This record gives sequence, C-alpha cells and structure tokens, in this order.
Amino acid sequence: MVGYINTIADLGAQAYGGRGFGAGNSLLKQAGMVGAVHTGHDGAPGFSGTGIADVSELYNIVYGQKVWSMLNRECNALSMIAKRPYTSSGWRILKERPAGGSNYTFDVATSGDATLDALGSATPRADRIGAVPENAALSNSEDGLGPIAPVYTHLFMSPKIVAHQFDFSELAMEMAQIDDGIGDIRAQMREDMGKHHSEVQNKMLVMPLEYYGDSANLPNISNNYTSLYKVISSTAELTAMETDSFIADARTDDGFDLYGTNRDTASFMDAYVNYGDGYATGDIRNLTLSILNDTIRSLRVEGGSPKVILTGYDTIQSVADLLQSQERFMDRKEIVPTVNGVRGVKGQEVGFRVSTYYDIPMIPVKDMPITNAETSGGITDMLFLDTDHLWLAVMKPTQYFEDGIANGNPFGVGTLGNRALYRTIGEVGCSYFKGQGKVTNLQ
Repeated sequence: MVGYINTIADLGAQAYGGRGFGAGNSLLKQAGMVGAVHTGHDGAPGFSGTGIADVSELYNIVYGQKVWSMLNRECNALSMIAKRPYTSSGWRILKERPAGGSNYTFDVATSGDATLDALGSATPRADRIGAVPENAALSNSEDGLGPIAPVYTHLFMSPKIVAHQFDFSELAMEMAQIDDGIGDIRAQMREDMGKHHSEVQNKMLVMPLEYYGDSANLPNISNNYTSLYKVISSTAELTAMETDSFIADARTDDGFDLYGTNRDTASFMDAYVNYGDGYATGDIRNLTLSILNDTIRSLRVEGGSPKVILTGYDTIQSVADLLQSQERFMDRKEIVPTVNGVRGVKGQEVGFRVSTYYDIPMIPVKDMPITNAETSGGITDMLFLDTDHLWLAVMKPTQYFEDGIANGNPFGVGTLGNRALYRTIGEVGCSYFKGQGKVTNLQ
C-alpha cells in the first residue's frame, strides 16, 4: 500500500521524501547537494550551475533530516537503541508462564493435587507438568489433561514532544553580513540549535532516577522521554532509595509508575540492578570485576543478551586499570550507530572504535550520571542494554520549520524577524525488563 508505514525507513521516507511519497530525493540529487543547503524560502539558488524550478520542496526537509541523522549516527545513548515507528500506544507482554512461575527457573513442587489451580500454578506438582498417560482424558482429573494458559498484561505509553524554538531579527540577519563576518546567521543558528536539539534528547535518556521522585520541584519531568534509569530499575532499588532518603516518596510521585503499571506490584518489570547494600552515606562500593561479571551472568541467566554498555569515560578507564593490574587488556571493536541501534562492522573501516568487555561494546556517554549519597567522589554508572527489547518508538522524526520576514510573512510570526523550530515526537519502550541491567553506587 502506497504511503503505509511499516518500518522506520517508511517513516523517514514520509517525513523527508522517498519512494511512494511524492518527489522523493530527486530534488536533492538534481541539486548535486553534498553539504548543507539553504531552505526553499532562502531564494532560488542554483546548484551545479542549474537552477531548480521548485526549491520550496527543500523547505522543512534538509535541516530536520540532518539532526535526525545526528541522533542515529553519533556515539551517544539515543543512537544505541533501535528506532521503530510509533504504531500503537500499547503492547502485550508475557507476565507469567502457563505454569512454573515467572522466574528464570521452572519451579515445581513435591505436593499438591491435580486441580486446575495446581496444574497452572507457580509451583505445579513435579509429576503434573505435561507428561500424561496413554489415552488421557481431556479433563481436569488426576490422569487427565486440563487446560492452562500463560498470563499476559498490557503496557501503555504516550508519545512525548521534544521541541526547541528560536528566532533572529531582521536587523541581526543584515548586520551579521556586515560587522562580525558570520555571514548567514540563520545557517549558524540552525546548526547550533540542531546540535542542542540532539543533545537534549540524549540527556533525557540518562536523566537520573532521583529526579522522578521530586514532583514538587520538577512537576513536568514526565513530559520528557522516559529515562533509561527509570526503565532499568526495580522495586528493591526504589525502596532502598526511599529508606535511605536518597529520593523523596517515589510511591506518591511517579517513581514507581511506568507504562501505566505500578512497579511495586509487578515483579516482571524489575530489571537487574546491582547497587550494593543501599544508598546511605558510606554504602558506596569499589568497582570490581566480580561486580561486572555477576551482572553479565545474571542478565544472561534471566534470558537477556547485553548488546551494549553505556557508561562514562571515567568508568571505562577504571575498568581498564582493573584489567591491567591482572595483566589483562581491554579489547576494542568497530561499531556503527544506526537507526536500527548499534551494529558491528566486522571487516569494515568505518564507524567508531570502542572498548569492549567480554565482547560487549562500552559506549562513553558524556552526560552519564554518578549515583551515590556521597557529597563528592564516585564514578559514573553502567547501563547494560539488551537492545532487542529496548527501542525508541518514533511518531515524527526530527523536522525543521521556519517562517518570517525573510520569507515575506512577518505577520505569521508577529515580529520583524524569522522564527524557527525543531521538533521530534517519540517515546522509549521496553518489552523485556529482566534483560536490562544497571550497576551503580560505585567509586
């Protein structure tokens, strides 16, 4: 079906032009565009010696697409997770097995009867987990085959709007070409504001968890993308933070609420969090290889498969120092951040070269928080992501809008100048929490 959005590529084609969505990229190819170009309202420029009849079709496309590329190809938190079209506000998640509980182990018991409750219970009788006698009755009898079913629940999310508006006066646009030599101040502002729009979205993804427990001072924190810190948490961690007064009452704020569910009563939403004994002063721990190994092993036992570790430069250096003291050395690996998340590029000299631990890329994130109760010291946290089950649901990729006096329409913006806007709409989703991990409270 023409125009149907099934993949993130379809969504990008709709936003920026592509097959099945009108003119596509033919204008950009015709222009011979290599670097940045002016918008259609900048006039009728000629590219490669040839003027374009309808330059207005370049408007609102090029700059938004450039920022969207920054979000997906830089070495940062947001580029490490896959992007999917926002096609639904909710998704079904498996809460419990048909029988045997919801832990990674299949739990059984030595007692109990063969009633329906026992057959489908968290600890079914060891001789009633599927083996039946010949010609068994389709009933709930002792030797029968009674019905059981898995337990599902629904999670919900709402798209979040991230937008940044900026303007420049007519006088500033003219003076920039005379006094300070900037030339086109609009191009400079677009570039800098585009970087800011990208940086802010990465900051949202690593927003510290304790900020979600401060609704009095941060009443609009839930308008941000949901932080990975909130996704990768657990009831035990939140309770420890409350007990040690590291955060306010997360139960009355939105610390425990996630995707329309209260984490306090939903153990299937507990990620693996290695935080030590608590968040009181003095509970901070030294980083050890045992902490890292325990985390990776626990995630794999739970069925997770860590694809990437997000942390700061200081923690990467600490891991390197630990390995060097044991005459072991950190491996390095080529990775390429893409719209589908981080990917390896074996045999190709492209992308970024990053350190690895047990062949898992360690991505340095400059805004990575330090979580501990000390007044000073500590090193940045570590997030272990299974990106097969963690994504950014995109409703609208980054788009650029501008209007004003330079476009012949000062009345539209109400000033003697131009006004511009970058806007992205999406939200973070997760379908398997136990496969995500965090190591925190480190020095």
